[in-house]
Amino acid sequence: MFGCGSAAQGSGQALQRAPKSSISKDAPRIIAALAALLLAACAQKDDGTLAGYVDADLIYLAPQNAGVIKTLNVREGDKVKAGDVVFTLDPALAAYAAEQASATAAGVSARTADEGMLAEEIAGAEAALTLAEQSYRRSKSLVKDGAVSKEKYDADVAAVASAKARLGAARAELNATFSDRDAMNAAASLAKQRLTDLETAAPRDGTIERIYRREGEVAAFGDPVAALLAPENYKLKFFAPELMLSSLAVGGKIEFSCDGCASARSATISFIATEPQFTPPIIFSIKEREKLVFLVEARPDDPDGLRPGLPVTILKK
Repeated sequence: MFGCGSAAQGSGQALQRAPKSSISKDAPRIIAALAALLLAACAQKDDGTLAGYVDADLIYLAPQNAGVIKTLNVREGDKVKAGDVVFTLDPALAAYAAEQASATAAGVSARTADEGMLAEEIAGAEAALTLAEQSYRRSKSLVKDGAVSKEKYDADVAAVASAKARLGAARAELNATFSDRDAMNAAASLAKQRLTDLETAAPRDGTIERIYRREGEVAAFGDPVAALLAPENYKLKFFAPELMLSSLAVGGKIEFSCDGCASARSATISFIATEPQFTPPIIFSIKEREKLVFLVEARPDDPDGLRPGLPVTILKK
């Protein structure tokens, strides 16, 4: 059996002994969060306070289309304003695609430019069908009396079928032509829109926390290039014992302190887990029930000076 301090120290030594290739660029943050979690697992300290740590929800900035990163306008730690362009993709491929789509749309539009010719084709097919049906009706009424030969009647039946097929083909060609025109125009508009989507801007004010791709590298669709940390996305995480839950509620206030904080600060509870994070194999007597801890998250009212992974102390009232 070992204490919380030795557990945190042992986990740090284990990470240090791990091969460098197995440790990501986020290792410092992971180590800090892991140490804070181990402290939080102890749940309640002797002085009646709770141990926690600072976390944050990152906003991952990714391109809407795959491409080569042409410009990267930020570095890790840079502060940006909402609307600032963070990175752009090389426009060459998107420009070629837009030109091709525009040329295809222009070709289809040219086929629909002379609507009069298509209308005349349909009108001619309709007139031919009318004449064929008139001849058919006449033959049908006379063939019974022998005034019209069976061959003439069969020919009129075939003529009606042929005229219907001609009219149907003319109408289908007209509909297909205009459908193709609409589809190609939409494709051309989409290709042009992708040219404007090559720039990715910051959606909010914040700090560039991570950069995952550099200039000249290929970024896939939805593949993050940078991570933005907005001040409103900071949150505190701590584990509260089961007996303390009755005093906590979403929307309620808590107070906390941290290294470097001049005085106690306040935060608003935003989440309380419905199930315990750790369930040890124990008999849940009144005494042992305190070992059940529940994850609680709270948004600091003033995140200035806070950093992800920073340990905090939740002050119990």
